Amino acid sequence: MSAFGPSIARRGDMAEPLVLVQNLERVFHFGSQEIRAIHDVDLEVQRGQFVAITGRSGAGKTTLLNLIAGLDRPTSGVVCIEGEDITRFSEDELTELRRHRIGFVFQSYGLLPLLSAYENVELPLRIAGLSGTERAGRARDCLELVGLGPRAHHRPYELSGGEQQRVAIARALVNRPPIIMADEPTGELDSATASVIFALLREIVDREGVTVITATHDPAIIELASVVRELSDGTFVNSSP
Repeated sequence: MSAFGPSIARRGDMAEPLVLVQNLERVFHFGSQEIRAIHDVDLEVQRGQFVAITGRSGAGKTTLLNLIAGLDRPTSGVVCIEGEDITRFSEDELTELRRHRIGFVFQSYGLLPLLSAYENVELPLRIAGLSGTERAGRARDCLELVGLGPRAHHRPYELSGGEQQRVAIARALVNRPPIIMADEPTGELDSATASVIFALLREIVDREGVTVITATHDPAIIELASVVRELSDGTFVNSSP
């Protein structure tokens, strides 16, 4: 059984891709200048995969993750999650998508400095309206999973960078979303700590069946990812395996 208890019901057919991106394009306008940040992008992500989107800074990695997560809307193209075209969602529907079906891990951790590690992880469950007993159990389980049970009552400034990112991963997992989006999750860490964080994400994929999509230029990811796709100037330069 998962560390989080029985698996929650998932939408869609288990045989279909968890994430399907087709003909995606995102154009930004700056005065008379037009920038095609993303164009001609197709991507399929299956359940339980660890997908790495690589490329140099400015290649479009963060833009692509934002489009998949519903943080931004494409100029054209389709993004389907669990069989639903989220490009047609209202803002309220996108909020619900991000609250319950996608967990986020950011480069700069995004922890609230006045809250303990436990309180940072518990907060999404409080927002979701879970009981105190259920919140406590899930938050503790997630912190144990990332190896921070003994540090649960420390505040972010009392934790190392790697420990803060572990808290961020626990927070992303706590609502048991099918997808975790990690945008440059090791960008502020040294190479040794970065390798530990990527190995932790790989372990979570294997143990919990969560799908992880990460944007990174860290070469350490290549040996751990199920799928590696390279972006250059807004489009993929390698085909899917």
